[in-house]
Amino acid sequence: MKNEMYYGAGNLIFERAKALRNNMTDAEQILWGHLKNNQLGVKFRRQHPIAIYIVDFYCHPYKLVIEVDGDIHEEEDIKQADKERETHLKELSLKIVRFTNKEIYHQIGKVLEIIKSNVQYL
Repeated sequence: MKNEMYYGAGNLIFERAKALRNNMTDAEQILWGHLKNNQLGVKFRRQHPIAIYIVDFYCHPYKLVIEVDGDIHEEEDIKQADKERETHLKELSLKIVRFTNKEIYHQIGKVLEIIKSNVQYL
């Protein structure tokens, strides 16, 4: 079961994920403060390796990926890369929910309600 949640991620991806966990953005830290320790009734992992990617947050039982996007995600080349990444993740039967930093900073209640609505039914 453990390998199933990583979808074949290699050692380099795991090393990079560990480094990212030690350097989370402010918005990621705020959201993590609400997700850690099963606060929503389910376990989330931060900076989680999946195949060739590292997703910001992951809830395995629901196959839910949460991504937190800073301003750089408004650039066209980054938008295209995000679209391709999302396509690959969806091919693994994962659901992706994206939030902007601004949503995390200014609408955390709404963000948490959206996440809760995605982890209510198994």
